[in-house]
Amino acid sequence: MRVLMIGDIVGRTGRRAVKTNLDDIKCDFIIANGENAAGGNGITKEIAQELFSYGVDVLTMGNHVWNKKEIFNFIDQEKRIIRPANYPPGTPGAGACIYESCSKTRIAVINLSGRVFMPGIDCPFRRADELIKKLKEQTQVVLVDFHAEATSEKLAMAWYLAGRVSAVCGTHTHVQTADEQLLPGGTAYITDVGMTGPSNSIIGIKRELIIEKFLTQLPRRFEVAGGSFQFNAVVIDIDEETGQSTGIERIQNFE
Repeated sequence: MRVLMIGDIVGRTGRRAVKTNLDDIKCDFIIANGENAAGGNGITKEIAQELFSYGVDVLTMGNHVWNKKEIFNFIDQEKRIIRPANYPPGTPGAGACIYESCSKTRIAVINLSGRVFMPGIDCPFRRADELIKKLKEQTQVVLVDFHAEATSEKLAMAWYLAGRVSAVCGTHTHVQTADEQLLPGGTAYITDVGMTGPSNSIIGIKRELIIEKFLTQLPRRFEVAGGSFQFNAVVIDIDEETGQSTGIERIQNFE
């Protein structure tokens, strides 16, 4: 089976990039990180439905999951949106779920958040152990979106889970890395899938605002850039019986 993982969708331009590119990519299941899909911060029910209508099967989130307060009204009911599983017990929503591909294969998706240079929540490594043990009772195909800042933490997670999950895909930095690889045991890995959003920007934000922030070190309200887009993703080929990946390929399309 073939799974598409789309890098952090940023704003209206990112959503347009998803709509434009999905018709040309053949796959059985689509995961996308949607934590920046609504104006660069968080997600709304309307925007989630828009992305589902384009063919996205699951939206993973990250540290901006709670930025749009309306999410508290629907995240418990909308099983196609998962937030980092290592938030403390009692947090709304789920951090992992099992879905079905178009070929009726069961696919488990786990969302985790890193802790280096990120909010100090529960241990993602120990939480991964707990979830994988339960999920693999129902399916061998398990994919992890590890939303983290530090490359070392992402690579450590990949090696920690090597041979136990189908893929570990890093998100959050909005810059696609060129280190896609297959680890021992058939675990596909990339440090960061990248960003699907405005190409003439600095990680999705208007360039002049980011530069001003660096020059002055003063607070500045960031605004999502517009214009042309980039579409960053990876395609992962997975053996449905064993759950082992047989290939991973980067996609980097520009308008």
